[in-house]
Amino acid sequence: MRPAITATVDTPAGPFTAVVDDDGAVLASGWTADSGALVPLIHAALRPSGLRRAADLGAVTRAVVAYHDGDLTAIDDVPVHQRSGEFITHAWKVLRTVPAGTPVTYTRYAALAGRPAAVRAAAQACARNPAALFIPCHRVLRTDGTLGGFRWGLDVKEWLLRHEAPAP
Repeated sequence: MRPAITATVDTPAGPFTAVVDDDGAVLASGWTADSGALVPLIHAALRPSGLRRAADLGAVTRAVVAYHDGDLTAIDDVPVHQRSGEFITHAWKVLRTVPAGTPVTYTRYAALAGRPAAVRAAAQACARNPAALFIPCHRVLRTDGTLGGFRWGLDVKEWLLRHEAPAP
């Protein structure tokens, strides 16, 4: 794999960094200023040989800024390259169909992914997601409505859910 490009942008939820391949597809992303922390999240077959820092990632950076500024659909068409087992890869694609402002439970997420009894596998898909925001695992909650976990911190997850909540 060739080197990837990385950039960090300040957001109301904290610094957000993305790692993209030479096609501009997101390989990994999250609320951190440390791009090195993102590289291990990338599947070995997609992992870049190094990182080149840029001031901005073009369409990816514009989408991140627009999302945080209130255009909740700005992230929807950003390409993502991820790889895992069959179910998790499928579950990540399904997660991209969960609209902003309508979080689902892990049970509902498993059903949407076609395996209603695979609640733990659905939770694993969220836990192993390297492309936070673009694969919106923050939109999945525990059955009782509590937040559950989030790699980037529950404060970030809570901010994202409030940001996406429909206006009263």
